[in-house]
Parts: sequence; structure tokens; C-alpha cells
Amino acid sequence: MNEITRFLLSHGGAVLFVVVFVEQIGLPLPAVPWLLTAGALAEGGKLNAWLSLIVSLVACLIADLIWYYLGRRSGQRILGLLCRISLEPDTCVRRTQDVFTRYGMRGLVVAKFIPGLSTLAPPMAGSSGVGLPRFILFDGAGSLLYVGGFLLLGFMFGHQLGQIMAAVGHLGIGALSLIVGLVVLYIGYKYYERHRLLRELRMARITVEELHKKQEAGENLMILDLRSRAALDEDPALIRGALHMSMDEVEIHLKEIPHDRDIILYCSCPNEVSSARVALRLQRKGILRVRPLLGGIDAWRGRNYPTDLRAQPTS
Repeated sequence: MNEITRFLLSHGGAVLFVVVFVEQIGLPLPAVPWLLTAGALAEGGKLNAWLSLIVSLVACLIADLIWYYLGRRSGQRILGLLCRISLEPDTCVRRTQDVFTRYGMRGLVVAKFIPGLSTLAPPMAGSSGVGLPRFILFDGAGSLLYVGGFLLLGFMFGHQLGQIMAAVGHLGIGALSLIVGLVVLYIGYKYYERHRLLRELRMARITVEELHKKQEAGENLMILDLRSRAALDEDPALIRGALHMSMDEVEIHLKEIPHDRDIILYCSCPNEVSSARVALRLQRKGILRVRPLLGGIDAWRGRNYPTDLRAQPTS
């Protein structure tokens, strides 16, 4: 009998509550194996199925409500914090915004099944001004589908799951150590890749003070706002003179980007990772005078520099 089964048999709902809450709060402890095992034990009459469902659902909702209120109070700051600790900092917020743009509040339901989005969706809903009853309705539906779905899978395929667990148990501590080691190596590689990208363009960055001086001196600049359309709808202010062009649109409008002017790129992602990636892409296309803006739109606002309230056309 493996350790997950022992814990569940000994402590039941309390273990499920803690595991699901910890996962939903954003820590790297997957709840799926515990939910599947709980479902399998419920099928065998060793665990109460309704109790497992209720405590898991409550844990989900409590964690999501915490993030919802943090998003409502702190907005982009809490999203920035989550983005900084993400393995994919250039896509974490943008991908969640895209889900909300495409599905609306149904994105809360979809996000539960997409790694990385489950933690980001509640604070984004809060920062977007979604009302509490509406949030609870959609988040509750997503949470019920998530925990209930995996509990049901464990219930339906409990026998097969037990065989898999027995096979894993026979592999011993060496196999477990190997799996843990591979996960650690993957995480280490992702962080190395992120910092390598940032180092590659570190010298090419421009500060908001330098950009403002160039604007005041009347230099002929092209400034591109790379935020998603969802982010722009939520926060329509652009740096004065900037054009909005999402990361996907950069490729479409590539011929319109001049080679003989300074191109300044900015976004709302911490460490300017999105703008750094686009800058690298443009450099490989022969557009060499391109520089990400250090601190992005938040740093510009922090200095109270002028902004435009609407996007200008990109062509």
C-alpha cells in the first residue's frame, strides 16, 4: 500500500483539504493523484465519497477566494508577483488573459484544467472587477468539475489505479528519486533558459528616463505596446506616442517596422520577458535598433510620464 493511500486512510478529508488547498494556492504539490486515490478508496467503501467531494470543493473555493480578493485589492501587482515565480513568465499572464478574452467568465471553468492558469485566473477575475456572486458561480462550477471529475475517475477505475500504484511501489525508492530528480532538472532548466534570455538583451535595454529624454528631444522613435488586447481593454493607457501591436501582430506588420529608427518595446510582464523575446525575433530579421523598456508600462507610470488613453492604428 503506498503512502498516499496510508495518509488518506489515516486522516481522510483533512488530507484532501490540505492537498487541494496547497495546490490551488499555487504551490507545486499536485492534487490529482490524491483525488484519484480518494475516488478509488471511496469505490471500495474505505472513504466517504461525499465527504471527499465536499472538503475538496471547499478547499478549492477558499484558495480561489483568497486570490480573488488579492487581485481585487492589488490588481496588476499580485499578477506580477505570480508571473515572477512562474516557469514561463512571458506567457503566464498573457495566456490567462487570452483565455478570458475567448471564453469570458467561462474561462474560470477552463482554467482549472490548464497548468499555471488555475492560480492566475481568480486574481485576474478580481482585478477585472468581476462581482463576488458571479465569481463564486463560475469558479464553483469549475472547482466542482475539477475535483469531482478526478474523484469520479478514481471511483470508476479504482481497480486499474490500484494495479498502477502497486507497480510503482515495486520500483522502490530509486525510481521515485529518479522522478523527483527529473522534475528538479526540468525546473532548473526553465529558470536557466529564462535568465539566459534576459542576460542576452541586458545591455540593450532602455530606462524610462532615457526614453522620456529622447521624446522630449524630439527623436523619431517607434514605440510598440505588446500587451494583449484583453490587457489593453482593462488598462487602455499607452505610453505617449506608442502603437499597440500584440506579439502575434508583430510578424504580420513586420514590413512596417523601420530599420533606421530606434524601436522601443514594452509590455506588462515582470523582467520584460515578452518584449525581450520580440526584440530577439526582430534582431534575427535584421531590425537591429530595438530595445526593451526596463520596467515596462509600470515603470513609466511610476514616474508619472505622459500617456495616451487609446491605441493608435497600427497601419
